[in-house]
Amino acid sequence: MPDENPARATAREAIALLTGATGFTEHRPPPRPLPPDGPLGWAGYDAARERASARTGEEESVVYGTGVVGERACVLLSFEFGFLGGSLGRQTGDRLAAAYELALTRRLPLLALVATGGSRMQEGMVALTQLQRVAAASTRLRAAGLPQIAVVRDPTTGGGWATVGAGADVVLALPGAQIGFAGSRVRPADADPSAYSAEGQFAAGQVDALVPPDELAATVTHWLTALGPHDVPGAPPPPGTGPHEPLPAAAPLPRPLSAASLPETGREAVARARDPRRPRAEAYLADYFALRLPLHGDRSGGADPGLLCGFGLRADGSPVAYVAQCGTATRPAGYRTAARTIRLADRLGVPVLTLVDTPGAANDAEAERAGAGAAIADAFAAVAAARVPVTTLVIGEGGSGGALALAAPDNTHVTVDSYFSVIAPELAAAILKRPPTETGVTADQLRLRPQDLLELGIARSIVG
Repeated sequence: MPDENPARATAREAIALLTGATGFTEHRPPPRPLPPDGPLGWAGYDAARERASARTGEEESVVYGTGVVGERACVLLSFEFGFLGGSLGRQTGDRLAAAYELALTRRLPLLALVATGGSRMQEGMVALTQLQRVAAASTRLRAAGLPQIAVVRDPTTGGGWATVGAGADVVLALPGAQIGFAGSRVRPADADPSAYSAEGQFAAGQVDALVPPDELAATVTHWLTALGPHDVPGAPPPPGTGPHEPLPAAAPLPRPLSAASLPETGREAVARARDPRRPRAEAYLADYFALRLPLHGDRSGGADPGLLCGFGLRADGSPVAYVAQCGTATRPAGYRTAARTIRLADRLGVPVLTLVDTPGAANDAEAERAGAGAAIADAFAAVAAARVPVTTLVIGEGGSGGALALAAPDNTHVTVDSYFSVIAPELAAAILKRPPTETGVTADQLRLRPQDLLELGIARSIVG
């Protein structure tokens, strides 16, 4: 890649950065010539295409084919920004549709290296409707249980961002890239430029990771390994194309990281769960996974730093998706990110591990305006609808519905330094108009200790 701006590589340079010496086999769709000067008869359009071809050596703004990234076969499509700004016209749509179909036919993941200014105005509405073709092709790939990864380069704007880019399961961005639906020449003059940057989109939960060019090949390789496809020889069709059998094995439980004994009272159970010295989600995830690949943000403008989501590879190479609360009140963006992660894992046939640790859902005015109720409902629905097994370990506080939303109904386990309760004992005492001195008695009445949860049938086991 050029040193001055690695995000501005040509289509083939971007492919070579990932495939290296393993090579790339280009494919081309059957030729479908355009009428003179395109479907609109735009004067000078043919000449502009000829100049673009002479300058770039390409016949269109997209190159696609099959390749190998870190020993993982995939279909790659790469935009050539030097060809009319990487814009989408009818022949671009032909190539994009063919790339998605190639991935579907060969049951390979799709890797898109995006750099585009949007739809090609010289082809008018004919160009714009190519976005519908891309959306339909992407939907078919999604229904077949095949992953889509987008690497967003500089610039990525317009319909290309709103379909191939933002429509992918995982969105990786090169630092410094311009990203946004509105290009630099059409956005408001007083618009904050940081909102249209890779860094700004990451902060807003629209991008999963910022990946430097020298780390891109390794990162994409890890994602291709984690996402699959994970087909079982002789198994029925994958999710969306037929019965989802056989299911993957459930994610194994994390090993206990606490040497504490069982609490004697409800108040002791609550105190232990709130102890800042006990193991937290980060410690459990670090012990459980050999490699973690974060998913960041809810794709609706928000991200919750108190909820860790993503896919991980265990020491034996097996993939597990994870959703882990970090002991803070979970915000609406966190629940939406959790639901996104669980649904993606379910579609790809990857088991899920959830770590529950929250005093409850965020209940401030900002959380209500951000749709707390709907976000929690969506998390409940994602867990309930999952066909892959979901394994839950309560590692600290299990605060009411904000914790229950991420708990597997029939596969929840607890640690010795955790509790799970319909409400915090302090709040229960206040509602019952009891003095603070009776908080401990209330905690005992709520039967929230690990051994109580096991006896009540809420927990299947006590870990450790």
